[in-house]
Amino acid sequence: MKLIVVVFALVAVAVAAPPEPPKILRSDFNQEPQGGYVFSFETEDGITRNENGEVKQVLDEENKPRDVVIVRGSYTYTDPEGKPETVNYYADETGFHAEGASIPKPARK
Repeated sequence: MKLIVVVFALVAVAVAAPPEPPKILRSDFNQEPQGGYVFSFETEDGITRNENGEVKQVLDEENKPRDVVIVRGSYTYTDPEGKPETVNYYADETGFHAEGASIPKPARK
């Protein structure tokens, strides 16, 4: 009887084990001494991401210059219906901005 319980416990653990994460097919990262960078990767399940950052000088609330990193990029994945979805984005001193079919559009007045 104990053997049956142990076997069922082992089967339950094997079934409940999380799936293997997708393997990374390609990954690149290059950092510039000034703070800029280029980054990208691709996984075996079709996820891709490409991003670059560029240092830019902007004026703060007190009109003093400061450096910020302006980020631009995109990522692609497969949605639950099996269609590829791409999101393009950028982030700068005004905040994060994203566009894509799955990103809600603001209501127009």
